[in-house]
Amino acid sequence: MSADRRGPPEDLTVRDAVQKYLGRLRRDRADATVDAYRLDLRQFVLWCEDEGIEQVSDLTGYDFELYETDRSEEIASTSLENQMGLVKRFIEFCEDIGVVADGLHESVHVPRAPVSEQSRDDKLATEDAKTLLKHFRKRSNGLYGTKWHAVLEVAWHVGARIGGLRALDLDDYDSDFRVLEFRHRPNTGTPLKNKLGGERDVGILPEVSEVLDTYIEEHRHDRHDESGRAPLFTTRSEYGRASKNAIRSWIYQATQPCWHTDPCPHDRKRAECELTVQSKASQCPSSRSPHAVRTGSVTFHQDRGFDPEDTAKRVNASLRTIRRHYDKASRRDEMENRRRPQLDKLRLDLDGGDDDSS
Repeated sequence: MSADRRGPPEDLTVRDAVQKYLGRLRRDRADATVDAYRLDLRQFVLWCEDEGIEQVSDLTGYDFELYETDRSEEIASTSLENQMGLVKRFIEFCEDIGVVADGLHESVHVPRAPVSEQSRDDKLATEDAKTLLKHFRKRSNGLYGTKWHAVLEVAWHVGARIGGLRALDLDDYDSDFRVLEFRHRPNTGTPLKNKLGGERDVGILPEVSEVLDTYIEEHRHDRHDESGRAPLFTTRSEYGRASKNAIRSWIYQATQPCWHTDPCPHDRKRAECELTVQSKASQCPSSRSPHAVRTGSVTFHQDRGFDPEDTAKRVNASLRTIRRHYDKASRRDEMENRRRPQLDKLRLDLDGGDDDSS
């Protein structure tokens, strides 16, 4: 046993305390969740080091107030609420292991994001999805089959998680049979949330398949990842496979209403707005997260009378979750919709009007 391990508790650095906290979390949390916490707490560690705070025992309530103020200038209010809540839980852990004074966590203020901003992540409403996809499907505006279009089509139509989108290989898409195959491949860097239980084949509509065909033919970067696999969603980088952050940013960008709405709902001009760039798209008040798109997709499935068991398999969620949170179809609509072929229920009816996608 090393001397460092048994050193005085008050000598534990903030960085080392965070590592101990993450180590505890890894015992019963998914790796992806812990990795997300690590990135958020890294900001706190770097801030402490910049402020000359070395030991975790040096932290005071005033430090938390200063940190919250500094972070509020850099991130959205919903993110600030989440990050300060994480800091509070980290300090509670430090109390548990006796390296800070009892009750210090009570000095961590967790701000509540405005209701208007909290609700923006609830879901992508069906009408908003229809408007966005109708615009993207116009071949005259140069957006058809782009990465934003392709990833939004799949995310909405399949209700896939961001990890599932990233895990797709080129060979996982069968254009002839219009099927996407989700496979758990942890050894080469693309695990699925529910592991082997997340593996499934999902049928897609012809119009979605046509978008993917165009994306592959005209916009996909011909790259392989570090394991020699050919990802479906790629970037120009040498790593090939789009990261979760990249796909997340594409979805935030794809759901901005200024693609199709003029003037912007927030009195900005798209050509001059810094929130349209990939690194800042999440700060747009009207953009939606991948989770919001997934939630909207599942709600759409159920509102159209899609069988709950089929929905659960399609989006890889439990039937209990589907029924509890997403089943909003009226009994009469549900009865009528059972008469239609299952896949036909997912059509968004974008044809007609000024849609020149044909």
